[in-house]
Amino acid sequence: MVSVVIAAHNEAAVLPRCLAALLRDARPDEFEVIVAANGCTDGTAAVARAVPGVRVVELAEAGKAKALNAGDAEAVRLPRLYLDADIVLDTAAVRTLAAALDAPGVLVAVPRRDLDTTGRPWPVRAYYRIHSRLPALHNGLYGRGAIAVSAAGRARFAEFPTATADDLFLDSLFGPDERVQVESVGAVVATPLRTADLVRRLGRVRAGNAAMRASGSTVRRADRWSWLRDVVVRRPALIPHAVCYVALTATAALLGRRARRDGTVRWDRDDSSRTPA
Repeated sequence: MVSVVIAAHNEAAVLPRCLAALLRDARPDEFEVIVAANGCTDGTAAVARAVPGVRVVELAEAGKAKALNAGDAEAVRLPRLYLDADIVLDTAAVRTLAAALDAPGVLVAVPRRDLDTTGRPWPVRAYYRIHSRLPALHNGLYGRGAIAVSAAGRARFAEFPTATADDLFLDSLFGPDERVQVESVGAVVATPLRTADLVRRLGRVRAGNAAMRASGSTVRRADRWSWLRDVVVRRPALIPHAVCYVALTATAALLGRRARRDGTVRWDRDDSSRTPA
């Protein structure tokens, strides 16, 4: 018995395949699925309502934290799975994530992250050649679009903070021995189609993470040199990719600082990777 909370802002193009995979082999009433449609100007809410058993909460204003909190308020079951609308996990995958929470001491479970870089330009592929090897992307909870939390884990917090980095917030709540990456379950994460799209996404992430840290939350500290120490030193052949990685992250850092200075940090996203089913 799992509650699945999906915060969805203008996700009519991708939500159908997310829900179809999730519920395809589900037993009657096995999953409680709640779609929190927020600030939508497309048919996201209608798409969700058309799927039997899916409940919809509509918010006039866009905001992922508010949407997650609204979905949480509607949900009654535990464990809880927070799922992005563009991530496809089938019924068996959700069962496996939920089962992983039955292990002693495990409070949170995530799938492995499978990056889709097909057809992307070299700078995007170069960036992810480095980024995908960072230790934080293997032992952290972010970057997958799916986080399963047990009842005891959900009791760790009252609600999601208004800062945009919801996955970084969850990452801050659990120690290394309380989390598990389920290797048999993969979440395919589509990377941006263009270099400019990647830079905008990174700028948003940097701004959101900085806002979370500035709020006083005890979150994982950014390791600015991990790309060199943990990746390039061990694999010198990646030096050309690292040069691109550093250039893109530096540009994104400037964008993030500008967004914080101008007060324009918001739940933005990369629409280039959201292709219809």
